[in-house]
Amino acid sequence: MNINDLMNISEPFASAEQMPVLFVGHGSPMNAIEENEFVQGWREVAKSLPKPSAILCVSAHWETRGTFVTAMDKPRTIHDFGGFPQKLFEMQYPAPGSLELAEETKSVVKKAEISLDDSWGLDHGSWSVLKRIYPDADVPVIQMSLDYSQHAQYHYDLAKELSPLRKKGVLILGSGNMVHNLRMVAWDKMNNPGFGYDWAIEANEKMKKQILSNDHRALINYRAQGKAYDLAIPTPEHFLPLLYALALKDENETIEIFNDKPVMGSLTMTSLMINGK
Repeated sequence: MNINDLMNISEPFASAEQMPVLFVGHGSPMNAIEENEFVQGWREVAKSLPKPSAILCVSAHWETRGTFVTAMDKPRTIHDFGGFPQKLFEMQYPAPGSLELAEETKSVVKKAEISLDDSWGLDHGSWSVLKRIYPDADVPVIQMSLDYSQHAQYHYDLAKELSPLRKKGVLILGSGNMVHNLRMVAWDKMNNPGFGYDWAIEANEKMKKQILSNDHRALINYRAQGKAYDLAIPTPEHFLPLLYALALKDENETIEIFNDKPVMGSLTMTSLMINGK
């Protein structure tokens, strides 16, 4: 082992300009292989992002009892879906993992016991988006799970404790969908981006107003926001990654909304970037 190796062990994340935060409406896994306006939106945002030292992704598709972070050198590409073309199942995203970031995350979070996981990997909530933002898979990636036994305030408070990672060049990415009701999908509108049920559009517009006015309290208390929210968030796992992103916003930071469009009636691809510039 040479001196450079020793330095990398002792200082895995050098001090850096504070990284932006992303929440991405990831939608269908097909976005990993199809060309569409949402994929282009991810690419455009990528152009304004500094190259991160590593990525921490909070995906809607990893729910656990307790909170875990992946801690392996080579996280596997998880194809956690069915009924899609073989080409999608053959897709790999061979980004390295980062035991250092996993340990750092465990150390900065005091609200919860963070456990290290060596079996999960990267599910499509992570890799289908990252493949478009960092196609070379050359940035280390870890995932953090969602504790399904906990309420929204718990997740928001936990997310706040991740703030020091931003100052070490870590890109924190929440991946879900603000409006996500698969039971009410209009399958006949698959090729008609922009179609949304009235309740989906109502909920999405109200969420955007609360996001831009920093009304995080209302978003945390989403069950008190009326029927449109109840339909938009039948289960919380796709909504909670939004709270992880918003919890990390500093008072002087701005929010840029992009990919703001409904799909198949009952989902929205609305995404946002939080940035201090």
